[in-house]
Amino acid sequence: MIDHSHFAAGTPRLRLWQEGTGEPQVNLLQCGEACRASRAAARREKLVSVARRLFAEQGFHGTGVAQLAAESGIKVGQIYRDFADKEAIVAEIVESDLAVFLNDQDMTRAIEHRDVPALREWLREFLRCGSDGEPDPLFAEIMAEAARNDRIRTIAHTINPSVSAALMRVLEALAPDESQAEARSRLCDMILTMSAGVLYRRIGDPDFEEAATFRRLIGVLDAYIDVLIGPEPDPIFENSRCGFVTPK
Repeated sequence: MIDHSHFAAGTPRLRLWQEGTGEPQVNLLQCGEACRASRAAARREKLVSVARRLFAEQGFHGTGVAQLAAESGIKVGQIYRDFADKEAIVAEIVESDLAVFLNDQDMTRAIEHRDVPALREWLREFLRCGSDGEPDPLFAEIMAEAARNDRIRTIAHTINPSVSAALMRVLEALAPDESQAEARSRLCDMILTMSAGVLYRRIGDPDFEEAATFRRLIGVLDAYIDVLIGPEPDPIFENSRCGFVTPK
C-alpha cells in the first residue's frame, strides 16, 4: 500500500513539488520523480558551493572528501555517487562559472541590437575580469593544480575556446564585415592575453596598481576598437542612392 502521508498539505515534499512546477495539485508519480531530481540538484549545488569555498581557503590537496562531507552535511558515499572524485567537482565549478559567463543577458542584448556603447563596456568589463580588485584564490588554485594534474589541465583547457567564441561574437557585432575577420581574431587574442596578465598580476603582485593599469589598458582597447569599427557616421546625414550626402 502506498503511503500518501508525505504528500499531505504543508509537507516539505509537497511544497518542493509546488515550488518547482507551479502546480497546486499533486500527481503522485510525477511528484516522486520531480522531487528526487530537485533534491539531487540541490544536493549537488550545496556540495559545489562548499567545495568552492574550501578549495579557495585550503587548496585542492588540503581539502579531503571527508571534510567536504562534514562541512556540507552530505555523506561520503553520496558524494561519490554524485561525483567520481574531486576533479569532477572542479569540473562542475568550472562549467557552472562558464555557463554564467556565456549566458550573460547584457551581452546577448547588446549583440542583438548592435549596441556599440554597450558592447564596448562589456569588453572593458571583461578586461577588468569583473573584479572588485581582490585576487581570486580559487582561480589561482585551479591554475596551479593544472600545472601538475592532467585532468585539471584538461578541464582548464575547455575554458579558452568557449570564452574566445563569446569574445568573437561581440567583436563580430562591432565589425561584422568578413574582410575584418583577421583583425577581429588579432584583437580577440590581445584581449585574452591582457586579461590573463591582469589576473596574474592581481594574484602575484602585491604592488599591482590596478586602477592606473586599467586606465592604460582600456585606452589601448578603445583605440583598437576605434580602428576596427571605423568612425561613426554623422547622425544628421545619410547617403542617397546616387552617392550624394543629403540631410536626413
